[in-house]
Amino acid sequence: MSTLEEITSQADFNAHISGLPSDALLVLFFHTPWAAPCTQMRTVLSTLASNYPVTSPPNISFVSVNAEELPDISEDYDVSAVPFVVLVRNKQVLEAISGSDASKVRDAIEKHAATGSSSSTVNKASIPPPLDAKPRADAAEPPTAPATNGNAAEQPPADSKEALFARLAELVKAAPVMLFMKGTPSEPRCGFSRQMVSILRENNVKYGFFNILADEDVRQGLKEFADWPTYPQLWIKGELVGGLDIVKEELNNNPDFFKEFAVPQAA
Repeated sequence: MSTLEEITSQADFNAHISGLPSDALLVLFFHTPWAAPCTQMRTVLSTLASNYPVTSPPNISFVSVNAEELPDISEDYDVSAVPFVVLVRNKQVLEAISGSDASKVRDAIEKHAATGSSSSTVNKASIPPPLDAKPRADAAEPPTAPATNGNAAEQPPADSKEALFARLAELVKAAPVMLFMKGTPSEPRCGFSRQMVSILRENNVKYGFFNILADEDVRQGLKEFADWPTYPQLWIKGELVGGLDIVKEELNNNPDFFKEFAVPQAA
């Protein structure tokens, strides 16, 4: 799967660009470390990147750039606020998206990836459809932060409850079906998470996942955000379904519960 690669210097950026085929889609993510919306968008882009296989030569590349530390690159792409996502092909800007609207970014990437000459190698069946989930009313998204303003005091503190809930509001809708689990689908770290992964696979569900063992803030904060004290947790369209027992009950009552999110199987 593809990953979101951090660029730390102008030289690294130039080398990365020169190594891409001209028809490859370049997804540039401009951020600053102190802006809470950037953390949310990083999670969204990392999830999106994981849906695209690595090819040789590459047909899509996801790159992260610190807008303040690499101002020359930011100026080249007219970055005035972060988070800021730019889609580039053949050295031409196809689309630029300011702010942390996950649905808008997802739509743009899917649209332009599909129009590339190498798009046939992308497993489009694994790309979740546009999100229509809305954040909870008490977890409103923080305002977009100016890239040129280094005063972190204008944003909620990174460790504040408000900032965490805003991040969680984006995480739960990072994919139409999101699984918060202990470990990863390939290496579950508890029996309940392993069973949940098996259920999703048996129903051919395309889903995003988050390893709560890798982030203690998410692990503890999501319990309060969701008002659900245990893991795994399954979310659909930004709404909590519940844990393993609830999912099993839903399937018993409705065998087509996951039909909307199933990947069509080849004949």
